[in-house]
Amino acid sequence: MWSDILKQMGKQYEMPRLVLYTGSVMSACGNGSAAMGPFYCSGDQCVYLDLSFFQTMRKQLGAGGEFANAYVIAHEVGHHIQQQLGILDDAHAQMARSSESESNKISVRLELQADFFAGVWGHYENAKYNSVSDKEIEEAIKCAHNIGDNYLQKQSQGYVVPENFTHGTSEQRMRWFKLGLTTGDIRLGDTFSKSEAEL
Repeated sequence: MWSDILKQMGKQYEMPRLVLYTGSVMSACGNGSAAMGPFYCSGDQCVYLDLSFFQTMRKQLGAGGEFANAYVIAHEVGHHIQQQLGILDDAHAQMARSSESESNKISVRLELQADFFAGVWGHYENAKYNSVSDKEIEEAIKCAHNIGDNYLQKQSQGYVVPENFTHGTSEQRMRWFKLGLTTGDIRLGDTFSKSEAEL
């Protein structure tokens, strides 16, 4: 899907590598563990996926199904798209010069854009193969909800600290994912040009 999308933008898509692991793994970005969940490392352009994560997602977060699983992987590939478009390096440079609270706000914009890119992928996947049912879309949207910062903080500590958000609220994550999924228009995913109220 991304080869076709980037070709329309005059760019060539280079596929990331998928690294499956159990427990812990060493990446160019440092040590990764199952507790972190899936992650993308721009240093080696790899998506890292702990094999136990989907069980955790289903049992502890109540989010399962094939398309929900695909959304999680597509979100990490979304970070690879950001890398290829130069967005990730720019954001990381800004974060390095910023306070922790400002850095967290930049991180939220990165994560919401990766959710949007996951939705764009889902849009074209479904258009090409008619492979996603309404029920599966609901499961993926529920997954986006259940990995929102406010939801996870409430579950783990019983209260919410918005200045510590790094991925966005449940509502934001669902909205950006759905926007990509319904439109398929990559031009609508510039989270960095939006005010905080518009996110």
